[in-house]
Amino acid sequence: MFLLFLSFLKLTGVLDDCLCDIESIDDFNTFKIFPKIQKLQERDYFRYYKVNLKRPCPFWADDGHCSIKDCHVEPCPESKIPVGIKAGSSNKYSKAANHSKELEDCEQANKLGAVNSTLSNQSKEAFIDWARYDDSQDHFCELDDERSPDAQYVDLLLNPERYTGYKGPSAWRVWNSIYEENCFKPRSVYRPLNPLAPSRGESFYTWLEGLCLEKRVFYKLISGLHASINLHLCANYLLEETWGKPSWGPNVKEFTRRFDPIETKGEGPRRLKNLYFLYLIELRALSKVAPYFERSVVDLYTGNGHEDAESKALLLEIFRDTKSFHMHFDEKSMFAGDKKGAKSLKVNIKELYILHASVTQGLGTALKILFSEKEIQNLPENSPSKGFQLTRQEIVALVNAFGRLSTSIKELQNFKVLLQRTR
Repeated sequence: MFLLFLSFLKLTGVLDDCLCDIESIDDFNTFKIFPKIQKLQERDYFRYYKVNLKRPCPFWADDGHCSIKDCHVEPCPESKIPVGIKAGSSNKYSKAANHSKELEDCEQANKLGAVNSTLSNQSKEAFIDWARYDDSQDHFCELDDERSPDAQYVDLLLNPERYTGYKGPSAWRVWNSIYEENCFKPRSVYRPLNPLAPSRGESFYTWLEGLCLEKRVFYKLISGLHASINLHLCANYLLEETWGKPSWGPNVKEFTRRFDPIETKGEGPRRLKNLYFLYLIELRALSKVAPYFERSVVDLYTGNGHEDAESKALLLEIFRDTKSFHMHFDEKSMFAGDKKGAKSLKVNIKELYILHASVTQGLGTALKILFSEKEIQNLPENSPSKGFQLTRQEIVALVNAFGRLSTSIKELQNFKVLLQRTR
């Protein structure tokens, strides 16, 4: 185990395709970003996200259920739901607080993978007011999910990223689709450790290094997102379940399985470096979009004037911190070659993230910002602009996506400490 700890200490130095070092990011995140972004995510404006849980998968026919019991999202039969719960919410994904025998048929709906979309009546009333405000604003673009009749608000604080038991071929299929659809990768090239890969074929990294910077960056962003989610699963793992009450915490063994250089044949450190790279991209986007929010015309509206003002003040404080970082990724290095080819590639990247933003909307919003520097610089001070707009969904996604990256890097530091203790 000590050798394992030493191997993780090698995750240092300058990242590829940029001039920032990992140590600077660790210090900046720990002392400047992490404490503030955590507080911001707890604010009402940023904790509720609208999503269509019934939307069918566009890639393959499925019944919407995972293959194991702990990951099912099962509707409870109407007759089994207590009157008090039915009166408060008709939402079939609400987590029952009643443990009576009548609810035994609903047990799977309240298991690890079930989406907890419990909302107070006060929150529901506030959403109606929020919707009126949002409808009065100009929108740059919006996703189908936002106005779907099946869309519902989910409290993100009640639905943390954590291990649900979802693994195996089904999980691989999901991530394979994400990589295949977003990374400009020919189907003849397989990612390392892919169980579907043939014994022979073109080397993945030979292919990757032969790409232009823009396409290489694209792969790193998806890989970084994947690494971030895996870190959350390791840090918030079901350790035991006693009397129906789960206990969650860090699982060093699972972390080792997913990231150790030996067990992953060198992939673990690469994945973690891509996490840092993704952090830099989103950090850069936050620093670039600051002028949009600094205008008096932009409110983080919930109807609670005092909290709205505090939320915006905290957001602006985070923006000031992002501007103070001295080793930002230089997005001008992208699309700097042949103008015609660069323009075509930029359009392709935009289309990919518009198409898949329901999965990666936070990252998609960050890229939208980096692609819109001129529009942001020319924003009018006291009036909305059709040149650049962010919807509530995009703002919430952007902040929460960066918040989760910040948490991932903090959890990585915690795992380093745990590994050191077990040497």
